[in-house]
Order: sequence, then structure tokens, then C-alpha cells
Amino acid sequence: MSGDTSLPGAPPPRPIPLKDRASIIFVERGQLDVIDGAFVLVDVNGIRMHIPVGGLAAIMLEPGVRISHAAVSLAARAGTLLVWVGEAGVRVYASGQPGGARSDRLLWQCRLAMDEAARLRIVRRMFELRFSEPAPEKRSVDQLRGIEGVRVRALYEGFARQFGVSWTRRNYSPDNWDISDTPNRALSAATSCLYGLTEAAILAAGYAPAVGFLHTGKPLSFVYDIADIFKFETVVPEAFRIAGQHAKGKLSGPVDREVRQACRDVFRRSNLLGRLIPAIEDILLAGELPPPEPPADAVGPAFPDPVASGDAGHRS
Repeated sequence: MSGDTSLPGAPPPRPIPLKDRASIIFVERGQLDVIDGAFVLVDVNGIRMHIPVGGLAAIMLEPGVRISHAAVSLAARAGTLLVWVGEAGVRVYASGQPGGARSDRLLWQCRLAMDEAARLRIVRRMFELRFSEPAPEKRSVDQLRGIEGVRVRALYEGFARQFGVSWTRRNYSPDNWDISDTPNRALSAATSCLYGLTEAAILAAGYAPAVGFLHTGKPLSFVYDIADIFKFETVVPEAFRIAGQHAKGKLSGPVDREVRQACRDVFRRSNLLGRLIPAIEDILLAGELPPPEPPADAVGPAFPDPVASGDAGHRS
């Protein structure tokens, strides 16, 4: 055999910048494959649904989905993150890196996380972005985490009152989602959408999802750090709004489906994809350790932006 391992069909075009992509889609009960060069979902009846893989930030794979080697390879080449999730998308099992990680960015991120002074400056910047005010002076990371927890609980209670939802506290078990009440299941579905999108942005920018600053010790610590900045302006209000509609009997479909559609719409309205990577850079620069110059043979970013037509003050 010749050993030719090229994929069928024409090679994918140059990856679309993340900010210009659609956010996420969920797929279930079918076979994902590459047929005639196209990324398609084939259902049990043999009906094909074409998926524009290069125009998506992430594809969430629910139970009942099988995916071929060719499909995984094409998604990686197109820079689209694959995320394996549980029923209704409220549980994340694994994800496939879309490529583009840069060792210089990873090393800089690790230096910032290991330097206590730099880490504290970054956590303070995240607090400022999240609550639109400077973090209290002379507080440690642990103390800021405690202050944040109190404010987050108050925000949950405020949204519950606003949308007429019966709320006690954030309570869920990763091992038994069915014991959660409707508001908690709605929040879990909403945050899984946000985490998938945030992880795609972190990987596209060349950083590590596991190396966090406020959150530590988990595979998605940095994802939680970044997602929390946008959570209460995007997905949390939608989760409580839909939970309130469910309590009043006004929903036309399942809670998880309504939540996911609402998240998709709010991502578009808020231009979240266009804001995530600049926010990541802003946060890391707050550590005040200079980013390293990439080596001459460094692999470029997964989603390079086109050359600007003006100076640094002109932004597209």
C-alpha cells in the first residue's frame, strides 16, 4: 500500500476566525462522517444533514452519536472543537482539541499561574471585569474567592425573584442529574453551552484549559475562570427566565432544548465569540509578566485574524 492517509474530498479552506463563526450546535442519534468531502450527520433512516463544520466553534455530541475517524480529523483540521456531553448537554465527558496550541503561550500562562503576585493581579482583574468594580484591596486569592461566592449567591437569588422561580441554592450532583430541580438543571444546561464555547476560544488562542487562576486543580479550571466573567450577563438570566416559564406552564418544549436555543441566541446578540479571546489576553496581561516572543518556527494560531487596514487604533 502507498500509505496515503489523506482524507477524501478537497482540503478544507483556511480556518475561519473564531469571532466570525456560529457558536455551537448539539447533535444526537446518528453517525457523523465525511461523505463526498462534506461533514454530515446520517440518521437511522440514512438521511443526511450537512453540517458546516468550519463555520462552528464547537459541536456538542450527545448520547446516540457515533463519529468516524475521518470526521474527527476534518473537525480538527477545520479548527472546530468536539465536545462529548451527556443527555440534554448537562454533563461534559471529554473534548477534542482543535489544534493551534502554542508552546510560548502555554509557558507564559504557566509562569503567570506559578507567580503568586502575578496570579493575584490576574484574579483581581477577573473580579473587576465580572463585577464592574475594583477588587477590595489587600485581599488574598482565597479571600477574593469567598467574596465572589457571596456575590454569586446574591445574584442567583436576584434572578430567581425577577423571574418568579422558587430557589434555594445551586445544588446538583454530577453523578445523578435527575435529583436536581428544574432551575438547577436549566443552569447546568446553560453553563455547559458557555463552557464549550469558552474552551474552544481558549484552545484557539493557544492556551491550556487546565491552568487556571481563581479555579485550580480541574481539567477545565481556566475555562471556569473565563466563563464566569460572562456567565451572569449571558446564560444565567436565560436559564432563570426559562425556568420561570416552565413553572408557569408556558414552555412549548423540554427545558434543556429551550435553554440551549436561548443560549445560542444570546451568544449571537452579545457577540460573545468576538469578545472571548480579547478578554483572555486582557486578563493574562494583567499579570504584568511580559509575553514571550514566539520562536521563529512556532506554529501560528488556529484562527489568525486578517491584517488590519490601519494602525493599532483601527479595529475591525
